[in-house]
Amino acid sequence: MLIGLWAQFKLTAAYGRYSREGLASGVTGAEAAREILDRAGLQNVPVEEVPGHLTDHYDPAKRALRLSSGNFRGASVAAVGVAAHEAGHALQHQVGYAPMRLRAALVPATRFASYAWIVLIMIGFFLQMTKLIYVGIGLFSIMMLFQLVTLPVEFDASRRARVELLRLGIVRSEESPGVSQVLNAAGLTYVAALVSSVMQLLYFLSLARGRD
Repeated sequence: MLIGLWAQFKLTAAYGRYSREGLASGVTGAEAAREILDRAGLQNVPVEEVPGHLTDHYDPAKRALRLSSGNFRGASVAAVGVAAHEAGHALQHQVGYAPMRLRAALVPATRFASYAWIVLIMIGFFLQMTKLIYVGIGLFSIMMLFQLVTLPVEFDASRRARVELLRLGIVRSEESPGVSQVLNAAGLTYVAALVSSVMQLLYFLSLARGRD
């Protein structure tokens, strides 16, 4: 929990700081994403505004890029960095980036596991059925695998974002460190989630082994 809170604090601090720092180019997040997509030949991928705070995402099923209002309309270092990151996912989809394909393949199993693991573990402890506990732990491991595969997907999207922003002249070299700080802080939240899951898995394993 502490690791997760620390990572969230880093993201909030970095995003808050650079959302107040404007770009010399005056480009908004929506405009930056649109230019990156168009230059890559992805004119068919729409850039849509969605409500909420940091609800930005790329939907590979509908091939649509969605940005929260603040990043869609914002012309800050943070807004453009986040928008470019999501555009990076679209570029991954375009070239068939292997970790992204693997993550997509894991989605159905992960969705099932996210609902079933806790139920099986609780029933297993209640009925003192160790084998059922291990099945629940196995399902939890699927979720952890999904988080592990997510890491290269997210970090690669950030790398692509930085490259494209500089290559297209949307961000100046002196503005690039701010973009990196925002994207690195966002990446830390995925690392923290994985570390938390690993520790939780070890905890469940220790409880299960105590019943053997």
